[in-house]
Amino acid sequence: MALLEFYGKECPHCVRMAPLVEQLEKELGVEVKKLETWHDEANNKLRAEKDVDNMCGGVPFFVNEETGARLCGAVDYDTLKIWATGGK
Repeated sequence: MALLEFYGKECPHCVRMAPLVEQLEKELGVEVKKLETWHDEANNKLRAEKDVDNMCGGVPFFVNEETGARLCGAVDYDTLKIWATGGK
């Protein structure tokens, strides 16, 4: 499963999501690849490529490369889990 999280180190919404992402990784036994975009131009470029229709335009931005599902902004745990599992 290829799960990506684009985040900003100082982003308050990203900070709020960190414990939920950690819980998701533990519960599902998956790894969410975390890509910091505010201080890493290559990661920010990749974020823009994954956000082709500019759905989000910022962080946090989550991409499930297996299903194509994307999430923008801070969400609740249930929404994050549905994104990660493809609704399973």
